Amino acid sequence: MRTLIRFAALVALALLVAACASTRKEAPMPGPALAEVDLPRFMGRWWVIANIPYFAERGKLASSDNYSLREDGRIDVVYAYRKSFDETEERTLNAWARPLPGSGNAHWRQRFFGIFSVELQVLETDPDYRWALIGNPKRSLAWVFAREPLMDAAEYASVVERLRRFGYDPVSLKRVPQVPEQQGQPGFQ
Repeated sequence: MRTLIRFAALVALALLVAACASTRKEAPMPGPALAEVDLPRFMGRWWVIANIPYFAERGKLASSDNYSLREDGRIDVVYAYRKSFDETEERTLNAWARPLPGSGNAHWRQRFFGIFSVELQVLETDPDYRWALIGNPKRSLAWVFAREPLMDAAEYASVVERLRRFGYDPVSLKRVPQVPEQQGQPGFQ
């Protein structure tokens, strides 16, 4: 009898999860996304200038993502960070991503810890790939990446405005301290 009750509860839970998953709709990405991302140019180290903080990145300092293209078409992602500027060694988290077919390499499914994944989109890059805007369809995650750890105020304001045009709330965006002088400053995590 106990087994039957457990089985029924498991089936009910599975049906509930399936119903929620099938009715949840993500808002479409506004505005034109990149028609195509040149993956070899995108590879390499990107400093996280700003993000909409979430549990895995909240409070991290001097953070960056390093992308490496694999022979199988997947992308290795190494997130490097410090918890304090006193730390001499970077800490790292590993993930991997796969560009979605037919997306021109602009839509990716990124898998973390081998357990969960998230859909990301390269919204826009500088023509020279000096900065990039990344987001997710729900607009709950976004990043401003740059090839250098510091971005001047005028360029930062310009890329934040571009991100706003994609439907992201600029108030939710927080800068990531890359040098000790930025820590505790207004607008920074």
